[in-house]
Amino acid sequence: MEFLEKVLKKSGWFSILTSVIFAILGIILVWKPIETVRIISYILGTVFIVVGLVKIVNYFIARGKYDFYNYDLIFGLMAVVIGVVTIVCSDTIGAIFRIIIGIWIIYSALVRFNLSLKLRAINSSVWLYSLLLATLILICGLYIALNAGSLVMTIGVVMIIYSIIDIAEDVIFMKNVKDLF
Repeated sequence: MEFLEKVLKKSGWFSILTSVIFAILGIILVWKPIETVRIISYILGTVFIVVGLVKIVNYFIARGKYDFYNYDLIFGLMAVVIGVVTIVCSDTIGAIFRIIIGIWIIYSALVRFNLSLKLRAINSSVWLYSLLLATLILICGLYIALNAGSLVMTIGVVMIIYSIIDIAEDVIFMKNVKDLF
């Protein structure tokens, strides 16, 4: 049981670290919203282009081996095209980024709902707080994912709020991990 308790606490600390990273990203989005999205788009596009070029080179290196199932050229060309589009269409990437962040927060809220039900099943007194925090996290996630007109700065603020709520929920969980056993 001690081992499982240590694993759960380590998982809680990892979750807190993830929330702190989300908060930092949220602060950066509030501070420099347009530049942040543009930089992320450029980095992502560059990664796609580099991976594409590596695949293209690999194709020409392996060409003489009569490998009929080597699709590195196609994968490479597609990666380069995706990279260029990502760099050129950084505004669209911002919208995709918003949706991905929203979906991640919704997933996190659903995990918290599940945890609150488990806390209720063991008659823990904090299950209602956990449920309330999960509901707030879900609202934040839905707002980000569904609000096409939301500004990147607003997303940053919501990410900061989410991170604070998530850290509070993780601390509550870690303090009550012994009750699970």
